[in-house]
Amino acid sequence: MTPELRSERLSLSPYVATDEADFVALFQDEAVGRWFGDGLQSAAEDRALFGRIFSLVYAEERFPVWAVRHEGRYVGHAEVKPSPETWLDGTEIVYGLTRESWGLGLGTELAQLLTTYGHETLGLDEVHATVDAENAPSLSVLKRLGYTQTREVPEENGRITLQLTSRLPGTPATA
Repeated sequence: MTPELRSERLSLSPYVATDEADFVALFQDEAVGRWFGDGLQSAAEDRALFGRIFSLVYAEERFPVWAVRHEGRYVGHAEVKPSPETWLDGTEIVYGLTRESWGLGLGTELAQLLTTYGHETLGLDEVHATVDAENAPSLSVLKRLGYTQTREVPEENGRITLQLTSRLPGTPATA
């Protein structure tokens, strides 16, 4: 279910067991991990999450999850999945890159690859992303790709989550 994807500089492939240390390091990096899901977790929780990619996501073919590589090196994580948010009925992209790969335009290239996969391969009229309102780099990437803000959701912790949406031309707005 998780196909290999390629862009000019990136290759996305299903995780393999030997990616665990890189995955955990990515999610443990405070500058990256704080933006994923519920934020930073323990290394043990991140190892368990990595295990669930194999035991649940891949085993049950739930949705595609990729290890992202640049020049053969692990540089990040990506997903295209049904949103777990009750207020978002649709499919969202999730991505994160190692700190060492920032500033090279890889985030834009990765988000474009995921968006194209959602629209062209999955046939989605809308592809969503949910982003913490303070995550300026991710917001900039998505806006550069033509995503528009479609919702603002206050969280229990006082933060704001923004929903951004990429629509195929001619697709009427939902919600």
